[in-house]
Amino acid sequence: MKFTLSWLKTHLDTEATLDEITYALTDLGLEVEGVENPADTLGAFRLCRVIEAVQHPNADRLRLCRVETYPDGPDGKTVEVQVVCGAPNARTGLVGVFAPVGSYVPGIDMTLKAGVIRDVESHGMLCSERELMVSDEHDGIIDLPSDAPLGALFIDYTERNDPVIDIAITPNRPDALGVRGIARDLAARGLGTLKPAPVTAVSGCFPSPVKVSIDADVQEKGCPVFYGRVVRGVKNGPSPQWLQGRLRAIGLRPISALVDITNFMTYDRNRPLHVFDVAKVSGDLRVHYAKGGETLVALDDKEYTLDAGMMAISDDNGVESIAGIMGGVASGCTEETTDVFIESAYWDPITIAMSGRKLKINSDARYRFERGVDPAFTGDGLEMATQLVLDLCGGEASEVVVAGETPDTSRAYTLDPARVISLVGMDIAQAEQVRILTDLGFVVGDDLEVAVPSWRPDVQGEADLIEEIARVASLTKLVGVPMPRPSTGVLKAVLTPMQKRQGMVRRTIATLGYNECVTYSFIDKKSAELFGGGSDAVMLGNPISSEMSHMRPTLLPSLLQAAAKNQARGFIDLALFEVGQGFEGGEPEDQKMLACGVRIGQRAPRNAFGTSRGVDLYDAKADAEAALAAMGAPVDRLMVMRNAPDWFHPGRSAVLSLGPKNPLAVFGELHPKVLAEMDVKGPVVAFTSFLENAPFPKAKTKTRPALVISDFQAVERDFAFVVDADVEVEALLKAANGADKKLIDAVSLFDVFHMDGAKKSVAISVRIQPTAGTLTDKEIDAISDQVIAKVTKATGGVLRG
Repeated sequence: MKFTLSWLKTHLDTEATLDEITYALTDLGLEVEGVENPADTLGAFRLCRVIEAVQHPNADRLRLCRVETYPDGPDGKTVEVQVVCGAPNARTGLVGVFAPVGSYVPGIDMTLKAGVIRDVESHGMLCSERELMVSDEHDGIIDLPSDAPLGALFIDYTERNDPVIDIAITPNRPDALGVRGIARDLAARGLGTLKPAPVTAVSGCFPSPVKVSIDADVQEKGCPVFYGRVVRGVKNGPSPQWLQGRLRAIGLRPISALVDITNFMTYDRNRPLHVFDVAKVSGDLRVHYAKGGETLVALDDKEYTLDAGMMAISDDNGVESIAGIMGGVASGCTEETTDVFIESAYWDPITIAMSGRKLKINSDARYRFERGVDPAFTGDGLEMATQLVLDLCGGEASEVVVAGETPDTSRAYTLDPARVISLVGMDIAQAEQVRILTDLGFVVGDDLEVAVPSWRPDVQGEADLIEEIARVASLTKLVGVPMPRPSTGVLKAVLTPMQKRQGMVRRTIATLGYNECVTYSFIDKKSAELFGGGSDAVMLGNPISSEMSHMRPTLLPSLLQAAAKNQARGFIDLALFEVGQGFEGGEPEDQKMLACGVRIGQRAPRNAFGTSRGVDLYDAKADAEAALAAMGAPVDRLMVMRNAPDWFHPGRSAVLSLGPKNPLAVFGELHPKVLAEMDVKGPVVAFTSFLENAPFPKAKTKTRPALVISDFQAVERDFAFVVDADVEVEALLKAANGADKKLIDAVSLFDVFHMDGAKKSVAISVRIQPTAGTLTDKEIDAISDQVIAKVTKATGGVLRG
């Protein structure tokens, strides 16, 4: 949204400087994106007089000029300089514009320096209009009237010293799409007074020959009200200079008085209008939904085909305008136009937005209607535009025709001054709160019931009233205040047990050589389906992109996507982990806290000692057990189960479970098909720990238990069992460990030898730790017999001879 400082001052009576205004705008939420200040580019150019212009002694097409300049302004000292000029109109007595040495000339993108031209010194330049970017004229230098004030700034003399301010408007502030709305905010801030702008109704001299009707289904939602009137006997010539200057300053091209008036109303009051040439309208106008297939050549000279449901304005010949977006060429105004019909209607923002997007039309009207204009100003906007047409184009106006009724947007909310102070954090007096809302156009009753103005569709509750007070009062005035301590002395811990567990697991995994990732909780549907997700229950209603359409069922797809990006950039060997949420479904109980990690490639870099190897499932198992140990899970008592999810390799994965129905972790190699779909090159092993499944300790102690060490010598015995090839080693180890739970301290595997296709030899070491006294050979043999018996019963194995 662009506007000039002088334009702003037609609505705001202020003495504030440009810097004060731009600072206040940004602080009010209307962020200033740029300021085009002519004083910055043309402030060095002053009016001068050529005392004498004679032929250059060494050039036929150059003139040697003695120039009378005023470097300090009209009241300053006169300085005579010599300038070599090639303009054909350079003459004695000419009043022009002088650029001194050191000034930047924008039209030629050059900083002037003193120079020598054909052996004659030249100190400055006499400028043309193109060099000052006034126009494209460069056949001669600027020739001003002889009574022009010498020494005056060129931008002051030509009334070009008018900064252009460009602000960003958020979608919830359609009232700031008009200069008056911006002035209202600044007045509320205290940078001036909002000037009254009464709208006087224009009396109609005759009935309007063009009538308007709205189809019932359109009036219900799409166009609740339509105002219009005919002005006959107009002369559609160029608009006056003041209007052309404002439009040019904000980047609009003046076209004709009628068109310029509609553009002026759009930017001045946020009231888009349209003007029909009555001579080109056949019969009356009708507002309706398109049936689909209607075509129209719009004012941008492009042909558009309307879809069913788009709003259109038609006469007896067909569609003449895409309602609220753009009019048609067939009924547009030209220099020959004498009778016009002015349209001022209120259009539904959603319908306008949908139609504009489908047709790919970006017009000022669409931009404003889809954000919401003031419905109560529909009639006043027509009256204001009519008066402008009469003033600039002449003619006489008809009576106003109205179809429909202005929608009722009245609403009120109670203001609680104490709540404002509590939420904002500033001590704002009640009287000041009322003043701010009143200056913004709200009506505050004695009971502090606040009526919302019709031009503020964004205010929908008490919280919005508080926000208005806060932004006008300025949050920059907030003073940092320390939060009160809940008690004296050392504060109690604030982290929950789950938060502490997350921190411990995160630290433990990092010490294992992993790099932590922080990824989005959203992934694409295809990746989610690979890991058991992708259902409609976890689909986002308004995703950021198609690659972020679903909530992730686990953290592994996010880690694999990160790994694929790293591998594409040459980083092959990776160890990545993340602690975060997984979403198995759309209900709160389906949200799980997980810790996931992936190892990819080699376990260590290549080296001369041959210690480098590819990662395997035992790496993933060790990492999973380390994470569980950090959580406080009883790692030595966990069951190893074969029911790993489908995205793991079926023969190289397992589940660590505390009982058959309480899985604590899953680990193993990932399925080759999953890796191919995720474009990750293996080998890849991964683990997932379920942080919420591990029980917390029942006894809460602040100290660790005392270390218990036996005073008696431990004994180790080795056993080799011959078992079937399909017997799991884990079952054998558990059987041996359960032979004597009091004395057997540890059981470990140290060799597996496949004897033939049906049998294998499993060698284990059993560590026996006495607690009451040194064991005799007989006692040791008894424990050995129990180990053999337990293993034989559990696995069918026999002691190898």
